[in-house]
Amino acid sequence: MYSHTPVMLNEVLKYLAAKPGVKIIDGTLGGAGYTLALAKLLGPVGKILATDLDELAINNARLELKDLNLNNVVLAKTNFRNITQAVRDNFPATTKFQGIVLDLGLSSAQLEDKSRGFSFQGERPLDMAFGDSEINTATIINQYPVAGLTRIFREYGEERFAYQIAKKIVEARNQKKIETTKELVEIILSSLPARFRASRLNPATKVFQALRIATNQELESLQEFLPQALKLLAPGGRLVIVSFHSGEDRIVKNFFKDHKSDELDILTKKPLVPTAEEIAANPRARSAKLRAAQKR
Repeated sequence: MYSHTPVMLNEVLKYLAAKPGVKIIDGTLGGAGYTLALAKLLGPVGKILATDLDELAINNARLELKDLNLNNVVLAKTNFRNITQAVRDNFPATTKFQGIVLDLGLSSAQLEDKSRGFSFQGERPLDMAFGDSEINTATIINQYPVAGLTRIFREYGEERFAYQIAKKIVEARNQKKIETTKELVEIILSSLPARFRASRLNPATKVFQALRIATNQELESLQEFLPQALKLLAPGGRLVIVSFHSGEDRIVKNFFKDHKSDELDILTKKPLVPTAEEIAANPRARSAKLRAAQKR
């Protein structure tokens, strides 16, 4: 088992407003922080469907649940974009849920997994897939043209030097195939003006984020998930999304706005952000934004 600090846990529980005996979906199980807290709160009559594409997360949750003797969680290894099918596979067809939550960030274990390349620390393979993926990170790096790489770094990473980095990657791979995260980090650093290499934020951060989002089609998955979540909620049920990227937050904001006149009441006029105390204790929480809405 591995330890994981869930982001904005108190706020998530507050806005879900879950009571003992209800049914909840945790669409991004991750380190199981939300799922375990909810499982204790809902009691033996309640039920949680927790999904994740990452085998690491599913196996860890099984151990955690067994250790805590919690029997009210159904685990499903799938992408949250397939949430309707996951419900059909595990619940009666007419089942509705009182709460649905997504945390769109990475777990600590994923960052520390040396068999994949989520972290820019050390030397790891260029693999940022959560599970089975149609897109391969190494293929993006070694085959996409300058324009394609620039678009990914700019749109998904908001990287100001997107073109320069993309151009340098293509130049480097023309000499030798890029195979590890260490090689990629060195190329990124060589692409930047000297004054930006000493930034407090690692210069590779935005490019790695962009590659992860592109590999796993994360924005597309979120867009597919939200309409399904709305249909799966019971009247009065709540939808809580914690995002870490402006593109994700924009999708959630616009979805809530588009449905507020007839189907949703928005509970957060502005997105909630972590407290200074939480950021100090868990620096990875710094970019989190929470939005919540209630189905009419």
